[in-house]
Amino acid sequence: MLLEGAIGDAYGAGFEFAPMEKIKRDNTISRYEPHPLFDEIQGKYTDDTQMSIAIAELLISGEKWTSENIARKFVECFKRDPRRGYAKRFYQFLTEIKDGDELLEKIHPKSERNGAAMRAYPLGILKDESDIKEKCRLQAAVTHQTEKAMRAAEAIALACHFFIYRKGNKKDLSEYLLDIQGYKWAANWNGEVGVDANETVQAVLTVLQQEDTLTNMLKKSVDFGGDVDTVASLTLAIGSVVTSVENDLPDWLYTDLENGEYGRDYIRKLDEQLRDVRGQNASLSEVR
Repeated sequence: MLLEGAIGDAYGAGFEFAPMEKIKRDNTISRYEPHPLFDEIQGKYTDDTQMSIAIAELLISGEKWTSENIARKFVECFKRDPRRGYAKRFYQFLTEIKDGDELLEKIHPKSERNGAAMRAYPLGILKDESDIKEKCRLQAAVTHQTEKAMRAAEAIALACHFFIYRKGNKKDLSEYLLDIQGYKWAANWNGEVGVDANETVQAVLTVLQQEDTLTNMLKKSVDFGGDVDTVASLTLAIGSVVTSVENDLPDWLYTDLENGEYGRDYIRKLDEQLRDVRGQNASLSEVR
């Protein structure tokens, strides 16, 4: 799940807010493209995956789910492995602060953008939907303490949960989210995707419901244009746990993905550890 999310992120980064001419010409799933602004991003994941890793590591650690621990993890993951892809002002902010306490002290978390949703999918491994919603809102509030952003984060984590625990077919997903959230999500997005939280969720749901292979999901995510690395990351992460979706991704997407200290092999181990957490969580739920 995390590994496929990183692949979607790294591939989509080469087309993030790129001209449609480039997308039409080069979105052929044949190589990792250079980022339009940062050449060093080629074949590497961005903030989407780094912050998802932070969420995953905190889940795996078993530490208490608090604003302080979440903020600490966000800063810790960035400081040990600074990378481009964050919004310019937030990147500068992370370079200047020293720890999670300072993040909480100085941030103004009133954004309605998709940053809280892009990192929420690891929470889908949890068994209890109310637990997912609570943890989603807490992690979202650290940086995006608005109803729109928190609701979008819930939707992404719940969508992942829906498929992990096989609660229905793809066509049932929107109805499931309506039942759990009391909010009706459209799944017919068309056109460029901005950084708005609602737009991102709608685009992800559209791809998930319309495509049946990961390669087609990846291509369609990028074809929208706009903030495509986030859409591609989320659709591949969630799509990878859908039993009816074929993983036909070319081998090069795995082998050419960065493999430094926190690269491909590290992410694969986190995926294994998340599966262990899922098993433990399900067992505890059955005991209760």
